[in-house]
Amino acid sequence: MNKIGSGMAIFCCLVCFFLVGRSTPALADTGWQTKQSINSNLRPESPQTCALYPPLTRQERVTTDLRQEDFSPDRFRRGLGNNLGSLDNNNFGQETSAPIERIAVASPTNYGDRFFFDVYGQPAYHAPIIVLHETVATVRQTLNFFQAPQRDEANQASYHALIGLDGEIIYIVPPDKRAFGAGNSLFVSQGVNQIINQETGEVTSQLDNQLVEESVKTNPDYPPSVNNFAYHISLETPRDGLNNARIHSGYTDDQYRSLAWLVAKTGVPEYRITTHQGVDRSGERIDPRSFDSAYFLAWYQVFPKTQEIFIGCLDPQTPSP
Repeated sequence: MNKIGSGMAIFCCLVCFFLVGRSTPALADTGWQTKQSINSNLRPESPQTCALYPPLTRQERVTTDLRQEDFSPDRFRRGLGNNLGSLDNNNFGQETSAPIERIAVASPTNYGDRFFFDVYGQPAYHAPIIVLHETVATVRQTLNFFQAPQRDEANQASYHALIGLDGEIIYIVPPDKRAFGAGNSLFVSQGVNQIINQETGEVTSQLDNQLVEESVKTNPDYPPSVNNFAYHISLETPRDGLNNARIHSGYTDDQYRSLAWLVAKTGVPEYRITTHQGVDRSGERIDPRSFDSAYFLAWYQVFPKTQEIFIGCLDPQTPSP
């Protein structure tokens, strides 16, 4: 915490809510790596690819190349380069229906690769999920923390995207990378049956009553988590929420609109959208506080569902979606 700089004591609150270490999980199935794609020709260093196995020792993890990667805008969202804005030029809701978007990449210490296999060598196959957070700090404080190198694994944290009070979307970690958003976490899902119409051949999905526990262990020193198959989105906390209270005044209309717009571009179904509190196993995370799920879902129905944000990673021989 001493790397954050003076005048940022509020990050004590921020850490309480989302600092997670590097326990991590996996992704797959819908919009993720395919089982058929695993082969000896994988190039973990290539964009949109997974690494095979996580490093097993701390020395291997902290001695990796930490030079900042030069991500293109389309790495965060296809077509993003046509809509990039700046922090001081937000025209949300005026001349365009799309929110202002910009990029502020985290330090390489604060994100990592997604993996095809966990630390035990078991396949790490899970469909993507969306995990919603809040910052418990301002946008600037949050970005300053994520962009500062964190050699201590216990202090490494990030989101994929952050939504300011004005609705601006800030991309922090590309969706093919693993953000450190939820340590010691587990997603409990319902099983899905694929139903084929024998006359038309149309395939539909139907939830069954079987509950499935999903997490992946990617760090031998920390518990399993959902990070390997999660896309983490955080809402900037309102000023009256920069504390440890259970509730605050809530989020702005612009934030709900931008959040719904963003989630609609991931292709993740509604039943795989959750919160940090919903996946946390420590009993300590309660974010996003004062979140209005019904209001968010009402906005979510407004926007067309696409896959402009492709969560996870692919074998280089697998065509991009």
